[in-house]
Amino acid sequence: MNKVQLGAQIELARRDFFEYCHLKAPNFYKYNRKFLIELADTLQAFSSSKDDVLIINVPPRHGKSRTAGNFVEWLLGNNPKLKIMTGSYNETLSTTFSKSVRNAIMEIKADENKAVYSDIFPKVKIKHGDGAMNLWSLEGYHQNYLATSPTGTATGFGADYIIIDDLIKNALEANNATVLQGHWDWFTNTMLSRLETGGKIILIMTRWHSQDLAGRALKELPKLGYKLQHVNMKALQDDDTMLCDEILSKKEYDRKTKTMGEDIASANYQQEPIDIKGRLYSSFKTYDGELPEFKEIKNYADTADTGGDYLCSINYGVTFDNEAYVLDVLYTKAPMEETEPEHAKMLFERKVNWSDIESNNGGRGYSRSVERILKEKYNWNGTRIEAFHQSKNKQARIISNATWVMDHIYFPSDWRFKWPDYYKAMTEYQREGKNEHDDAPDATTGIAEKIGQGNLFSFD
Repeated sequence: MNKVQLGAQIELARRDFFEYCHLKAPNFYKYNRKFLIELADTLQAFSSSKDDVLIINVPPRHGKSRTAGNFVEWLLGNNPKLKIMTGSYNETLSTTFSKSVRNAIMEIKADENKAVYSDIFPKVKIKHGDGAMNLWSLEGYHQNYLATSPTGTATGFGADYIIIDDLIKNALEANNATVLQGHWDWFTNTMLSRLETGGKIILIMTRWHSQDLAGRALKELPKLGYKLQHVNMKALQDDDTMLCDEILSKKEYDRKTKTMGEDIASANYQQEPIDIKGRLYSSFKTYDGELPEFKEIKNYADTADTGGDYLCSINYGVTFDNEAYVLDVLYTKAPMEETEPEHAKMLFERKVNWSDIESNNGGRGYSRSVERILKEKYNWNGTRIEAFHQSKNKQARIISNATWVMDHIYFPSDWRFKWPDYYKAMTEYQREGKNEHDDAPDATTGIAEKIGQGNLFSFD
């Protein structure tokens, strides 16, 4: 490459972020790798847009962290006043990211035919004596860059850009609700408080879990007024081609996914959170408008086993072809002195014909109280209440009846909003026993058993 060609490319690299990446590493940032052009163009457009948050989900080894580091270099080259904060799951990783950016800016030219950072942005230099690996400044400015983590510090640093790169290091952390909540608390309480007015956030993550930082951000930040962009790239495309055969071939992809397990592979390469991949219920049937004719209205209730469990009571209509329509749900951790009158009320108002109440842990006394309230408060004896003992394994029951639940139980189309806790418990229940609560699936399974398979219970 002669000096004229190099000069033209340098000029182009100042203005176009992908060209900057290509000039630095032409063997990786190739023009035929369209996904890298798309990623770079999205980052550049985001920098001048009115959007607040950019979430990037890209498979491993496809250059997401590398591109993010290049982006920091390019941003500072065009605007050395910027303050940038990056965070990773530990100090070592975040410092490595910081060191890479710092070293790129400090690179000394050794080949006249190869451009270095100082050729592209000659006025941008690391301040002498202020170039620590995790906190450094540019000449003429104060503290341009800070690398931190959930266990690190961000005190006294205000950021124009916050870039968070892969907070979760493995599947064990991804399934730890405490870790996930800690990440969200750190992000909202610490990192967001460091963001300057008009500042921007970039989250770069493997989609491990629906409640990981990216998942929470996608759901919660728009409610708080943030404008979001989302880049979501899968290694294996819908047409069975690969995102980039040179980086990951179909043969290698198949070998890796067989080795690491379907759920881990789906999270790493397909951006499918492991809890979604492992969910027991893949879909639910819903209804709108006028209800069908019912041959009877029934109720199924699972009382709370412990103080941390939920009571789940469900009113449902049974059609003449034995389909179930969920009408009302009481799903609460409230004590029995509150749930007993609420349960009685829902039976009376819906004129329920039959109520089945599990009697394993205080359920028989509970059922008697509900029956008493119906007679004393509502003067109603139209509901037959049966207390029964459930002797079968709970998880086995739930799993074996899951298909019937998905095929034959109908929920209101707005059930997500009518009963949010019940909805969450149903839609997030895991097949492999990673569940904090199983009260909602347990009670819903009871409906399937009562209608779908006849009487499976031994009555007291």
